[in-house]
Amino acid sequence: MIQRRTILNVADNSGALKLQCIGFVKKGNAKWAEIGDIIVCSVKEALPRKQIEKGDVVKAVIVRQKKPLRRKDGSYIQFFENAAVILGPGNEPIGNRIFGPIPIEIKEKGFTKIANLAQELV
Repeated sequence: MIQRRTILNVADNSGALKLQCIGFVKKGNAKWAEIGDIIVCSVKEALPRKQIEKGDVVKAVIVRQKKPLRRKDGSYIQFFENAAVILGPGNEPIGNRIFGPIPIEIKEKGFTKIANLAQELV
């Protein structure tokens, strides 16, 4: 459950390290977002001389959350951190590597490129 002002780690090599959620895309007046939802973020920490800089406003998709997420088969999945992948035009990831485990729900929601770049699908 990601709310506004939540700090997230970045799970790709785009150059950003920390993001702060500032809004949701196509969620109306919702209070939170879950895995697979697109959010609008502000970059709070970034590596020098990379394509994403501190202060940029970017779109990102949530790929990990601390709150347990219930799957359709009744099982739950939970991670140790909140993480997101930064998106470019056409909802494609900017980075060309994805770090850490990625849930299968990402592929089911239409982000096949992220699922293909992931090291491990859970």
